[in-house]
Amino acid sequence: MKGFVQLAFDLFGPAEPEPPRAAPAPSAPSAPAAPVGTDHALPLAEVFQPGTWHHPRANRLVRLRGAEVGYEFLRGKRRTIGLSVGTEGLSVRAPRWSTLGDVEAVLQEKAGWVLDKLAEARERAERQASSRIRWADGAELPLLGEPVRLALDPAHGFSGRGGAFDAAARVLRVGLPRHASEAQIRDAAQAWLMRHARTVFTQRLDHFAPRLGVQWTRLSLSNADTRWGSASADGRIRLNWRLIHLSMDAIDYVVVHELSHLHHMDHSPRFWDVVASVMPDHAERRRALKDAALPFTEG
Repeated sequence: MKGFVQLAFDLFGPAEPEPPRAAPAPSAPSAPAAPVGTDHALPLAEVFQPGTWHHPRANRLVRLRGAEVGYEFLRGKRRTIGLSVGTEGLSVRAPRWSTLGDVEAVLQEKAGWVLDKLAEARERAERQASSRIRWADGAELPLLGEPVRLALDPAHGFSGRGGAFDAAARVLRVGLPRHASEAQIRDAAQAWLMRHARTVFTQRLDHFAPRLGVQWTRLSLSNADTRWGSASADGRIRLNWRLIHLSMDAIDYVVVHELSHLHHMDHSPRFWDVVASVMPDHAERRRALKDAALPFTEG
C-alpha cells in the first residue's frame, strides 16, 4: 500500500486475525491470507470444554469440536477468507466468490485457534467485569498501574482545568457537586485522564524517538475497543488513552512498538531488532500487556 500505511495491534486481545492460511477458491488460484496478529497464545483447545459462543450479530452457526459458535458473516471486496475474534465473538469476512463450503472448511481447519481466542476473550471480559468502576465520590481507579481515589471537590479547591491529581495522597479531585450523577463523574474523570494521557504519551514519545532515530509528527488519542495503538508512514502516532491506567512499562512498550514502525511498517525480524535495540525485554512486556485487564469505564 502506498502513501498511508498503518499498522496496529490488539487491545485486550480482541479483533485478533487468524494465522496465515490460503483461502480456497473455486475459480481462482489460492491467495495468501490476511496479515496475522502479533501474538499467538499457547493452545488451549485440547482442554477446552464444549460450550456456546454467540456473536450478538450472528447470522450463521457452526459446530467446532463440540462447541456451538454463532458468528457474524459478511461478504466484501477482499481476496481471502478472514477470521477475527473480538469482545463480541467471532466474525468472518469472505470474498464474494467464496462458497459457504469454503468458509466451513476454513472454520473447521482453524477450529482450535478460534476456540482458543474465544476462551481468552471470555476470560478477559470476566477479569474486566470484576474491576468495573462505580463512578462515585471515593471510587478507586488505576492510574499508571497504581490505585487512585476519586474525590468530588465542589469548591474547585485546586488549580487546573476540571480536576487535579494529588500524587502524595493518591487522590484525583474533580470539580463536581456532591449530587453529580455517575455519568457526570465518569465524564469529568475521563476528561482529566485523557489530558494526562496526552502529556505522558508525548513525554515518552519524545524520550524514545531520538534513541530510535525517528521523528514522530503528530499524536492523536484513540478510544478504540480493539487497539492499543497504530503508526503511519508519515510519522503520525495514535495511542489508546486507556493505556494511562497501566504501568509505565506497558506504556513504554506500546510507544516503542509504534515508533519502531517508522523504520519498518511490518512485524518482520528487522522490526523486532529495532524494538530490541532500546527494549531488550520487549517480549516480557508484550506478554504482560496481553494479560492486562483494564477496568470497565462505562457508567
